[in-house]
Amino acid sequence: MSVTTTAPRGRGRGGRERILAAAAQLFATQGINATGMEQVADQAPVSKRTLYAHFRTKNDLVMAHLEDLVSSGATSESVLTREDVPPRERILRLFEQPVPDSAPVRGCPFIDAAAEFPDPASAVHSYAREQKLRMVELVTALVTQLGCREPSALAEQLVTLADGAASRAMVLGDADYGRHARAAAEILLSHALPSGT
Repeated sequence: MSVTTTAPRGRGRGGRERILAAAAQLFATQGINATGMEQVADQAPVSKRTLYAHFRTKNDLVMAHLEDLVSSGATSESVLTREDVPPRERILRLFEQPVPDSAPVRGCPFIDAAAEFPDPASAVHSYAREQKLRMVELVTALVTQLGCREPSALAEQLVTLADGAASRAMVLGDADYGRHARAAAEILLSHALPSGT
């Protein structure tokens, strides 16, 4: 039996941000469905009243968590919109797992969320699907910009490699697992893009 201690309640503003930070940490370490709202409140720390004032249901919290990941750029896909990185390198950086020190390797948060909310009609699953479709749109735009032949097909192949690598990285606990998929992506790109790109 584990013993949990309750941290002193935080005071003042920032309750929503603390809740989202606590949820992100708990969802990453133990999964969404295994995390209770009371745990989130204790970890934040906020009162349950404050928690429910910001997020009426757990589904609301999960949606806000996923939206926060997107807006903060905390996902692998965020590199695809970085104008300071050349298009080819943006694609190849998809195969790097953003894992903070001492954090578990969780793979893709959208795949994780879709797996935990398997009903395709659920808001969480739908949002995860939207992000996966957005990912392929961004990759399609990049390979088109590079002059690729058959950009849609290549984009689907690249995102399939990226998602597969993220899933295997999570299962194997290997944040660097994407190096294998990156090598395959480099071959795909070298065959599909004009020479010198």
